Amino acid sequence: MTDPRPTLVIGATGKTGRRIADSLQADGLPVRRASRGGGTPFDWEDHETWKLALDGARAAYVSYFPDLAFPGAVEAVGALAETARAAGVERLVLLSGRGEHHARMGEEAVLAAGVPTTRLRCAWFAQNFSEGYLRDPILAGVLPMPGGDVAEPILDVDDIAEVAIEALRFDSDENRFYELTGPRLMTFSEMADTLSAATGRPVRHVPISFEQFHEGLAQGAGAVVADVFTAIARETLDGRNAQISDGVERALCRPARDFALFARDAAHAGAWDLAGAA
Repeated sequence: MTDPRPTLVIGATGKTGRRIADSLQADGLPVRRASRGGGTPFDWEDHETWKLALDGARAAYVSYFPDLAFPGAVEAVGALAETARAAGVERLVLLSGRGEHHARMGEEAVLAAGVPTTRLRCAWFAQNFSEGYLRDPILAGVLPMPGGDVAEPILDVDDIAEVAIEALRFDSDENRFYELTGPRLMTFSEMADTLSAATGRPVRHVPISFEQFHEGLAQGAGAVVADVFTAIARETLDGRNAQISDGVERALCRPARDFALFARDAAHAGAWDLAGAA
């Protein structure tokens, strides 16, 4: 018999949360979609919205927007986990970042609350190219990124969502941990070549400095966002993440999805159609 209690998805309009909520609903499972402007109001700055969102939920997917490295994020996710424990939530699934010390601190804060938690420590998202801040540069035929020739095992967000769903359905008092990566290491130059093949238009990697990276972010998103994401880039694009993990395969009993497949499917779905960008 299906548990009538809903699964709370925090950040249900985001890259991972939207996929998780849609899949759970498609499977006929009760879902509570929480976001700042969604059906269940949720605001990281308003603790009262946390209590209302968590009340009666069996499990919860927790993704902190924009990132666990932002000021106050570690304290917030720790306090949310305490609120979840008081509300009787039986399992948490936390989206975390690979190679980020603030993300590790966030994981520890959530674990300290005592709710059984699955941590998903994730590599760089492939969907940053199709749904995120790099889509417009790709449409312009360039991939401006710092880090030189450092390789990244870029990860398809669809894999994250599938692992999260399995974890949310899992009934146990155990804490679990998955480090999620794609199946191979790729430099940004190799990613650009793959995107060129998928889109049928040339995409060129343009190496930039971290200072240039910061400047570009600040123009579009402001100084605070630029400061945080540049710090993350400096921290994670130093080679520490240039290794592959088997987390997707352990969780799903299949290999992680390759970046070339992501790029092909995204192109077929119109992610980089010039007409749609006008």
